[in-house]
Amino acid sequence: MDLAGVLLALLLVLVLVVSLLSNLLVLLCFVYSTEIRKQVAGVFLVNLSFCNLLLSVLNMPFTVLGILRSHQPFGGCVCKAVGFLETFLTSNTMLSMAALSIDKWIAVVFPLSYTSKMRYKDAVILMGYSWLHSLTFPMVSLFYSWLDYSSVYASCTLHLKEETERRRFTVFTIVFHSTSFMLSLVILCFTYLKVLKVARFHCKRIDIITMQTLVLLVDIHPSVKQRCLNEQKRRRQRATKKISIFIGSFIICFGPYIITRLIELLPFVTINYYWGIISKCLTYSKAASDPFVYSLLRQQYKKVLINIVNRILKRDLYPSSGYNSSLDTENDYCLHRTN
Repeated sequence: MDLAGVLLALLLVLVLVVSLLSNLLVLLCFVYSTEIRKQVAGVFLVNLSFCNLLLSVLNMPFTVLGILRSHQPFGGCVCKAVGFLETFLTSNTMLSMAALSIDKWIAVVFPLSYTSKMRYKDAVILMGYSWLHSLTFPMVSLFYSWLDYSSVYASCTLHLKEETERRRFTVFTIVFHSTSFMLSLVILCFTYLKVLKVARFHCKRIDIITMQTLVLLVDIHPSVKQRCLNEQKRRRQRATKKISIFIGSFIICFGPYIITRLIELLPFVTINYYWGIISKCLTYSKAASDPFVYSLLRQQYKKVLINIVNRILKRDLYPSSGYNSSLDTENDYCLHRTN
């Protein structure tokens, strides 16, 4: 085992620990807070955190062992089970993120009809489709024996053993990534860009009102006027920054691995071992970043965690009612104007 392999293994262990703790905190907040459980988006967040948690517990340790041992760590049956779970969980997390973006789009673009357009029943139907869609591909790959240990990625995953199956495996892989990664990416871009458009419109309207007020207040102190102008600039940047994080983290974490798997289909291409491991670690890092991107950095979850800590320490510094917003429309207009 060389130094680079050890460093990659340590990096993956760090990702595993962060993913495990952060996703557990999200599930803990969901169980503890009645307000979070009432939100339709909570269904998608729980499903996302549950899949990430399983990925952390059942798949990441096998990859760490694969890196350290440089060969398949366990028997064939266990490897097939791990590969099945990885294929299912990865696809399910992508579709869960797409469902979250649809929920945000409806909440921001159609706020008055949100309760009728996105009900608990609708969320359960979306998650049911996500599970059915995600189960289809590992079932097919299991039937054709395309789940095996790949030394390039040091993990049990989709892997072609027989060259005679290359054409069928190629078609399967392209369809799988097109209906999971590409479909989710298209939905994310469409919905969040619509949300950004609405946010910018409302920010622009607020800016006009602010400027009109500043013109009328002739005696206003220059420092106050400057603070208002700075707040306008931050408000416009905040919406773009949040949308960029949602879409950018998805592309950065999943993109390199998906592109590598597609390039790998070419018979004359050989993937570098270290690049394969790095691209795999990037996909795992999404499981560690999702709780912060979608949940833990929001004011509602922060207050719930503070209440949990206060309860453990038997302190009552904050009211237990907490933050109340079933739609979480990012302060209705500018995607959490105050954070």
